[in-house]
Amino acid sequence: MKSKNLACNDSHMNCLSGESLNAPEPLHCCQERSVANLTDHTAGSSQVRISLAVYLSGSHCLLDSKKMLGYIWQYVYTSFLRYLLKWLLRQATGKCELQRICSGYKPGATRTTKAEYSLRSSKNKVLRGALETNKDKLEQCVDQIMKVKNVKPQKDPQFKESLHVCLLQITGHSSLYTSVEDMRKEVFNSDNQEHEAMLLKLWDLLMPTVKLESRITKQWGDIGFQGDDPKTDFRGMGMLGLINLVFFSENYTEEARQVLSHANHPKLGYSYAIVGINLTEMAYSLLKSGALKPHFYNTVLGTPELWHFHQLYCYLAFEFDKFWVAEEPESIMQFNQYREKFHDIVKTHLQDPDVSLTLTVRSKN
Repeated sequence: MKSKNLACNDSHMNCLSGESLNAPEPLHCCQERSVANLTDHTAGSSQVRISLAVYLSGSHCLLDSKKMLGYIWQYVYTSFLRYLLKWLLRQATGKCELQRICSGYKPGATRTTKAEYSLRSSKNKVLRGALETNKDKLEQCVDQIMKVKNVKPQKDPQFKESLHVCLLQITGHSSLYTSVEDMRKEVFNSDNQEHEAMLLKLWDLLMPTVKLESRITKQWGDIGFQGDDPKTDFRGMGMLGLINLVFFSENYTEEARQVLSHANHPKLGYSYAIVGINLTEMAYSLLKSGALKPHFYNTVLGTPELWHFHQLYCYLAFEFDKFWVAEEPESIMQFNQYREKFHDIVKTHLQDPDVSLTLTVRSKN
């Protein structure tokens, strides 16, 4: 049987992410000069340390100078030059920036991302407030924006619908994160019949020919849980972890069983359920950081719902299994290393403005 020593609680999630909690912070210029002063009176190798500290000090100050110039340029551009450029383009084209964005780009991540930046950078509170408008008030919000920007429907009949779609995507991403976070915070409760029924459903979907001997049993290890009672494995991601596992197994049953068979491989195996919960954490973190915006902006021409998040999880679960099998790790102890490599691959895909992290096999629903 495979090794099942992957923990999945909050502290272990930090470990799996590869982050060092005790990494020393870099010295600043004044600190490096202090190092030089403290070692100035010592002999021998101390002189080498002095030279190194002075060199590092100069290099660090040069980097700080470049960074400062970058900040100054950013301030000048965002405070003055950008608005001058917008005014000049409006005079030349007769269209405001939002009109140029909506008419100049096809529906998708590029158009919605540019519209979002334009609204967020605006000095007008109506435009900035559009980013936090409720879904049922978005149409009224678009009308207000058209009034503020003096956009005539007769001259630009597509603008209202295009901007409305962009706002549905932008505000929908925020509401999706709220829903996902609420689900993550919901603790698995053995006294909750719905929670218990969902857990048992997961077993039936993955192991249809094997009867579960009891609710608390070592059999749970056969589908990748760590102990006799799976509830302890949901501490990090709450009900979100279980719901994702069930969604994949219910909507892509054949693929989920195939992944489970790979997870039970005597040499390349891994803990199916624990890794699945870990991938839920990956999806959650990407959503929280905003990294998934291009994916949702390209795949959902409207408001993204929980269903779309669960579909993304299915993509991660299926693709990670393919990645793991292809890489052929020597041991499950290398999971962190390969998890981060896969994470980097996903983040690289998300840099593509046309990205669509969609499972190519057909869903049952």
